[in-house]
Amino acid sequence: MIDILPKQVLANSRGQYFKIEKFFLSQPQYDIIGKKFINILMKLNCYDDIEVYHDLEERVLNPSPESLRDWIQERKSINVIIHSSDAMISISGDDHFMTLYNPDEDFLELIQQLASSEGMYVWKP
Repeated sequence: MIDILPKQVLANSRGQYFKIEKFFLSQPQYDIIGKKFINILMKLNCYDDIEVYHDLEERVLNPSPESLRDWIQERKSINVIIHSSDAMISISGDDHFMTLYNPDEDFLELIQQLASSEGMYVWKP
């Protein structure tokens, strides 16, 4: 997970996770999180090719920064394939996190640094 929280919230947590989650998914908070997603993916694209499937319809290799920004701001579901690492990052427009699949050690280290640069955390559920 690439998330705004440093670790998974336990089901029996005394906090008010669902109220806070709803707050983060509302405007303008989601715009702030979306910008972090955009920045992480654009920085990643400086290091490697990315192939983006948005709304599971169209496939674009190395999309323009503007297209990537628009898809995330419109809360489109996107999957980002990083072929050199055989990894994928998935974003659902209804979440405040990105899901990371199959990262190798080098890719995981890079994504941790990129997430950290945007004030986000990488953790395993």
